[in-house]
Parts: sequence; C-alpha cells; structure tokens
Amino acid sequence: MGTSRPPAPPRKTGPYAVVIPTIGRPSLQGCVDALAAADGPQPSEVVVVDDRPGTPGPLPLRMPEKLTDRIRVVTTGGGGGPAAARNVGWRATTSAPWIAFLDDDVEVDKRWGTQLDQDLRVGLDIGGVQGLIRVPLPDDRRPSDWERCVAGLAGARWITADMAYRRAALIETGGFDERFGRAFREDADLALRVIEAGWRLTTGSRRTTHPVRPADRWISVRSQAGNADDVLMSRLHGTDWYVRAGAAKGRRARHLAITASAAVALAAATAGRRRLARVGIAGWLVGTAEFLDARVRPGPRTAEETATMAVTSFLIPPVATWQWLRGLRRYREVDPWPRRPSAVLFDRDGTLVRNVPFNTDPEAVEPMPGAAQAVGMLREAGLRVGVVTNQSGVGRGLISQDDLTAVNRRVDELLGPFDTWAVCVHAPDTGCDCRKPKPGLIEKAAGELGVSPEDCVIIGDIGADVDAARAAGARSVLVPTPETRQEELVGVRIAPNLVSAACWILRAKVAR
Repeated sequence: MGTSRPPAPPRKTGPYAVVIPTIGRPSLQGCVDALAAADGPQPSEVVVVDDRPGTPGPLPLRMPEKLTDRIRVVTTGGGGGPAAARNVGWRATTSAPWIAFLDDDVEVDKRWGTQLDQDLRVGLDIGGVQGLIRVPLPDDRRPSDWERCVAGLAGARWITADMAYRRAALIETGGFDERFGRAFREDADLALRVIEAGWRLTTGSRRTTHPVRPADRWISVRSQAGNADDVLMSRLHGTDWYVRAGAAKGRRARHLAITASAAVALAAATAGRRRLARVGIAGWLVGTAEFLDARVRPGPRTAEETATMAVTSFLIPPVATWQWLRGLRRYREVDPWPRRPSAVLFDRDGTLVRNVPFNTDPEAVEPMPGAAQAVGMLREAGLRVGVVTNQSGVGRGLISQDDLTAVNRRVDELLGPFDTWAVCVHAPDTGCDCRKPKPGLIEKAAGELGVSPEDCVIIGDIGADVDAARAAGARSVLVPTPETRQEELVGVRIAPNLVSAACWILRAKVAR
C-alpha cells in the first residue's frame, strides 16, 4: 500500500470491443454487415479471429465501410476451438473495458449498439451482460429436431452468441478454459468462474438473431461429444453445476439405461441365457421407442425427418454413453483454470508489513499476520515472489534512498529474500508510468523474473493494487485492511488473510 492514495476512479461506460471467432463460415459476412448497420456507439475495434486449420489463405470477408478502420483479423494457427479463439481475440484488443463476444452465425438487431450502450451502464459488481437471443423458426410447419435444438439457445444462460464481459473479469478468471475444444459448455464454465470471482451476471435489453444454419442428418449424433464436456464441468464445478448454470441435464440417465439394456442383451445372448437376453432386448426396444417418439411427435413428421429420427435414435444412446465414459477417463483429475501462476507479487505496506507512513526505521518493520507463512508456502511450491510498491516519500523528500533501501532490506531479513523488488519513488504528481494503479511496476517485476504479467498474481490491500494488476493483464487478490475502502471490495477476489490468498493461488488439483 502507498502512503498517498489515488482518488477512486469515476464510474463510466467507456468503449467496447467486439470479438468474433470464426472457421470461415459464409454466415460471417452477414454477422459483420449487421454489426456495421447497427445504430448507436460504434465499437472501439472489432477483432475477427480466424481459427481455420492449416494455412487456408486470407479470410473471405468484405470489410464494411463503416468498420473499415476498426476491424482487423487475427489468426490462431488453426483448429484450437472457439474457447481458445475467443481468448486470442480479447487479448488482442487494446483497452476497452468491455468485450462483446458474438458468434459468426448471428446477426445483431438494428438498435443493438444503442441497447448495448444502455446494457453496459451497470454497477461495478456486474461482470457480464447477456443479450437476448431470438431463433426464427418456420411459420408453415413444426420445427425439426435440429431446429428445436438451436431454438434452445433462446433460453440458454450466459451463451457467447451475444455476451459482453468486463475485461477485468476476463483477466481475473483467465478467460475461457481452452480444454473445451468445441462450442459447448465453455460459456457456462466461464460464467460460473466469473460469479465465483465476486461478480454478478445479468441480462440486458439488446437483441440478436441466431438463424438455424443448415446441418446434415448426423448432427444430433456428433453433438453427443458434449457428454465429455459435461464430465469436465462436473470435475471443475461439482455435480450441481447444472442448477447454478441454468442448464438442462438432458437424457443421459435414459441413454445409459438403454445402452446398458442392449449390453445385457448381447452378453446374455452370448452366454446362452435367453430369458435374460429377452429382458435386455425388451428394455432396449422400449427405451429406444420412447426416445424416438419424444423426438418425432413435436416435429414436422415428414418421411425424411422420421427416417432420420429413427436411425439416429438407435445411435444416440450408445454414442452418448461412449462419450460420457471417454470424458470420465480423460478428466479423472483436472486442474482448475487458469493454471497456477509462475510468480506472485506483493504490495509492501499494509500487505506484507504493517503500514508505517514514510517509514525510515528498519526496526519499525513488522510483518503482517501470516506473511512469513504465506511467502514460505509460495516459495516451497516453486513460485517466484517479488514486491511491487509505491514509495513516494523519496520523491517528496520525506525519506532518503538509503532509508528506503534499509527498510526493504529489513523486509528481506524477516520474510526471506524476494526475487525482485520493483519500487516507484516518484511523487504522485509527476505523472510517471510506474506508480500504481498504472501497470509499470508489475511489468518491470515480471520482466525481471522472465515471466509474462499474465502469469503473475498480485496480492494487495487497496484498489490501486488491483487496478495496476488488471492494467498489466495480471490476476489479483485483495486482502482487506482498515485502509481498504468499501467500494474497493466490489468485483474483486477477496481473501481474509495472506495465508488464505496463498492457499487460493496454490489450490490443489480438482478431483471429485
């Protein structure tokens, strides 16, 4: 903590950036054209993330005149999936406090920009604002199975078809978990982590249309790969994640029962146990017939649709079961996202040691409760540790450089030598680039440790520490003291003490 505190920043909406991941689908052009045609404040920039595998050449995209100077294309190297592509996209944006994620097959409404501007005028405790999704269905017939599946997006929570997140929330949570390699559950995972980090999520008023894109008859079978993602969600968030994420549990239990009946029938027939085989066959046929009826009854009931439902209804239960078992094997034990940092940087006064304004006496240095234990835990785990501290007393002429060096040396003696010290000695009115809440100290310390700021966690006791971390792209933990303002506790990760902060950083592998 510094002895001179900057004023609390004013609340403002600020500009927003748009990120659109794509694999080059033709719908991308309509998405970008609709964005350009929307009224209201324009995005500060539009980042289209090309995630096509290989080296397919330039993305076939005609830049709308209205966005020509704002839109750019970045590449991922191909095939990483939408979670990884979105991470590349938001990290490629500059300083917009909000990132609006759109899928490349949606079209925003005409008033989207104006409504988004209103949606983002929210309290600092709001970490994300979802748009309203509309899925147009045919008026002249009942929707097909695939159309009903897509229509479910209209009621889904926190989907990134149109979801705006605070940059701070993305930084603190590490963005999207890139182990979700397909467009399924990665949005629910991020939402739960944002909520766990101290923010609330809400729904706005802006509207976006999500057309039903064409799909072949096997789409429902391929989509069963999402069962493995559900296992990952359970490992990360517990088996009740469905409730907290507002997600439907689906028919997995029935699929397992149908598949088990078929397996029993096959095993019994092989063993010559005909009665048991007949029981298994009956269970398999009854379960499959019920599943087929549930899919056909609300649909158009055409010959083609019915035939597709018949074939896929036999295939889906065993495929869903296999994908679920694959997930159980693959995700037996998983680490939380984001992974453990490489370094932890501490504020000095009020965090590592008790705050003595403009201290010149090494004997007055007193470690905060748990400081030695917390620093020792981090060192023992192999993490680098450093200090980032404002010491404007030097610039004000209240203490000498020798005094500062002696006090810092005493901190090293009491808590063990730190791997780096980054100190701003400038007076608050000099406009330097290092004084917190600016990111200079963190960038300097990270550079000296040979790591990226994204691989650091900052532990401090006031809002300037958190703001500096976020400006540098680093995560943060706030350990409040009597000096901490009430408004600084909003939308931040809080630990009651330094040991708790270290435990969060070193959290054990997740195994449920």
